[in-house]
Order: sequence, then C-alpha cells, then structure tokens
Amino acid sequence: MYKRVLLKLSGEALAGTQKFGINFGVARAVARDLAALAQNGCELAVVVGGGNIFRGRNIPKDSIDRATADYMGMTATIMNAIALQAELEQAGAHCRVLTAISMKEVAEDYIRRQARSHLKDGKIVIFAAGTGNPYFTTDTAAALRALEIDAEVLLKATTSVDGIYTSDPNRKGSKSKKLTHVSFRTALTKRLKVMDSTAFSLCMDNKLPVIVFKYKAGALAKILSGERIGTLVN
Repeated sequence: MYKRVLLKLSGEALAGTQKFGINFGVARAVARDLAALAQNGCELAVVVGGGNIFRGRNIPKDSIDRATADYMGMTATIMNAIALQAELEQAGAHCRVLTAISMKEVAEDYIRRQARSHLKDGKIVIFAAGTGNPYFTTDTAAALRALEIDAEVLLKATTSVDGIYTSDPNRKGSKSKKLTHVSFRTALTKRLKVMDSTAFSLCMDNKLPVIVFKYKAGALAKILSGERIGTLVN
C-alpha cells in the first residue's frame, strides 16, 4: 500500500522489558522485521528515540539547562541508531545512519539528497540526533524527515497502546474507546494525544498521514499490505 515510509521508533522499543539500555535480542528482532520489508521493495527510513538511555525531560529543573539536556538526548539516539544499524547488517540489509550532529567517524552527516539517494538504492536509512536542535522532540524530527524524503506515511510505533483512544485507556475504570480513523481537526479539537504539537502541526499542514500503532512482530508488514492496524490520522 505504501512504497516509501518513515517509521518513528521509540528508544524504549529497543529496551524491551529492561528499564535502561539496549536489549540486543529485541533490537535483533526489530532489525529482522525491517530487513524483510526492505527486501520486499519498501523504501524504509527510521527515526529512533533515545529514552532508553537518556531522557532530557527527567532532569531536575535546578540541574543542567534544557538545551544541554536535549543535546545529551540527541547523542543517545545516535547510540541507538548505530546499534540498530549493526543488527540490520547482521540481518542482511544495507543500512546507513545519517545524523544531524556531525560524527563523521561513525555516521554520515544528514544531507537530504543523500538520504533520498540511499532510499532509491534500497538502503534502510536511520536518522539520528533528532533535528540537531534543542527544544525539538524526535517526533518533530520524524515529521520533518518524512516530509523531506517525500514519505507517503509516518508510522508512529508505541510500546504501550495499540492506537489512539478517546481518553487514557490505562487509567483505572477508563471507558475510553479506540479510534480506527480520526481527522487532524478532530484530534486537535478533542486534544487526543497523537504526538507533540509541533510534529502534529507539520503533518497536518502538509497533509502527511500518520498511523499510530503498537509495535510487535508482523505489524509493519500488515500495515504496508493495507491491513488496518492501529489508528489512521489524516
């Protein structure tokens, strides 16, 4: 159903049941999933978070400043990207890490034309270090990169819920209902938590559809084959 897609993968997805760091068994399973899609002709880009290693918003306000914390978080995403790249190569996929913070010894600098060229050549592209700027989340980086590479859809993988609900489904006594399809306007007016407001605005203004789903083995293949998984926002 989609030829070129961008997957937003949280750092927590690579941690598995661990509270911290990278679970390489989980990373290997994710890599095999992504490699299979690329081998079947999908042009696949990934933006990976860093919350399994460092989360800037958890730093006490009287400690280091927000910009410094955000830069630390960006370096965490680079670590995740390199680990995922290694597992993808083990799975037989060709992969490139492009980072918004220059780190020439381990990754390529982000250049839009280079990213598009890699995708056309059948390589999986991992975008690291967010946008390269503090105060912007990896959700915003995912929306921005998706637009820059002309992705047909942004796939936002979660680790907790299988889509968008009318209210918090994990709250005790919740009567929330899962939505299979919702418009950007409805998501805004009802304040449904899809992603941060900057990322959401980018997608809405540029008519980039978003699918929110719970990541598990086979879910991506089902989405790309046209099966309704999670919640579609368009």
